[in-house]
Amino acid sequence: MNTAMIYILIMNAIGFCLMGLDKHRARTRQWRVPEKILFGAALLGGSAGAWAGMYVFHHKTRHWYFVVGIPLILAVQLALAVYFTR
Repeated sequence: MNTAMIYILIMNAIGFCLMGLDKHRARTRQWRVPEKILFGAALLGGSAGAWAGMYVFHHKTRHWYFVVGIPLILAVQLALAVYFTR
């Protein structure tokens, strides 16, 4: 596996785990993960993991900016990946 693929896998795992962590902290009324961190992980390559985490943990699915923003980031990243791998 090349370095880029390992990076993407790690970032997606981080994005997924951050959604789960924030959901857990929301339920237990603890300090929350800031939304800019959640979006930052998605922007840095973890958009698929963050999107999966939204629906696995049923978290942030009522916020339109997550419902629209995370898939939009994923679509742009996929388009860039296709463009640069050709």
